[in-house]
Amino acid sequence: MSDPNYGFIDEVTDELRRERLFGLFRRYGWIALVVILGIVAGAIWVEYSAHQRNLAARAWGDAILAAEDSGDPAAIVAVDAQGSGGRAVVAALLAAGQFGENDDPAAAAEVLRGVIAQGGDDPVLTDLARLKLVMVAGPQMNPSERDAVLGELSRTGAPFELLALEQKAVALIEAGRDDDAVTLIRQIQKKDGLSETLRRRLSEMMITLGAEPEPEDTAATEAAPAG
Repeated sequence: MSDPNYGFIDEVTDELRRERLFGLFRRYGWIALVVILGIVAGAIWVEYSAHQRNLAARAWGDAILAAEDSGDPAAIVAVDAQGSGGRAVVAALLAAGQFGENDDPAAAAEVLRGVIAQGGDDPVLTDLARLKLVMVAGPQMNPSERDAVLGELSRTGAPFELLALEQKAVALIEAGRDDDAVTLIRQIQKKDGLSETLRRRLSEMMITLGAEPEPEDTAATEAAPAG
């Protein structure tokens, strides 16, 4: 037969444990409560911030589309007149495109120079703006500046290496150095990653220069639709 004292001792022990637990909770429970509230508040803030960024991105996109529809390139630039970073570069690229369509390369170059001078947090977009500047300004650009920009953009592994090399070939042709241009174009044609569009443009440049393109390039050029 079990000793009833054992049951009494167990009850007392359990009661002491509960008292200790409640005592610890009364003393330190507020810390756990603060931690829980902090986690909940942090989650709410993250969701709120993401929602606000989405709203801002949509508003920016709507403003850009409205500016494009107006047909006024200056309106596109005005969307990010005080901005910097990726959005300002995108706006400048779109504005430069419209200035180009309006046959105003000087204004396009000015917009691009402005956003390049500001710098930005996206070096790839900034490089794209620099490449666009070379394409827009063309022979009107200072030759040493043009060479320096293309030299940097055409370095091995650069995002726009092949397009920058193409612009180097264009610069050689404009300078009357056709043989050097042909040599460079042949080097470009041997590189990996050539798109079909770029391959076709290079072949057409070779034909214009009176050089014989690679056989597969000739076939691609003949098979391509006109226009």
